[in-house]
Amino acid sequence: MKRLILIAAFILTAGTLAAQNYIIVNSEKVFKSVAAYNKAISDLDELAKQYQEQVDAKFAEVEALYNAYMNQKASLSATTRQTRENAILAREKEAQTFQESLFGNDGALMKKRIEMIEPIQKKVFAAIEAYAKQAGADVVLDSANNPTLLYTNPSVERTQQLIDMLKK
Repeated sequence: MKRLILIAAFILTAGTLAAQNYIIVNSEKVFKSVAAYNKAISDLDELAKQYQEQVDAKFAEVEALYNAYMNQKASLSATTRQTRENAILAREKEAQTFQESLFGNDGALMKKRIEMIEPIQKKVFAAIEAYAKQAGADVVLDSANNPTLLYTNPSVERTQQLIDMLKK
């Protein structure tokens, strides 16, 4: 009896899964087809480069202080050495804090990325949702960088249709 119930449950579950309508979209391709996204990424890359130059300059200052200290270390008194070491460590900590303020999770670059990319993401995700409803899809799978997606039938791949819809 238990076997019969398990077999019936399996058949019902398999039938339900087969009845679902799904489509596959490559979100990476969709995003790259949006000019505003490409411009935002380019602007963010340029900003990151500028920030990195500023951070490198701060660490170069620390390195210059350290090198000068090492050259003079033998001729300095113990208290002067300690003072200079503390100053170098404080400058290094300053540089690290500055780097974190630019590149950290709550840093300036992340805030700018959210400001620039989030509206584009909302637009793309809304388009995906609208397209899925229009196509009668119950599930949308993303094939971008998905190592577990082993095979897709080209008939369920809808990336180009979505790109065309976004361009209208």
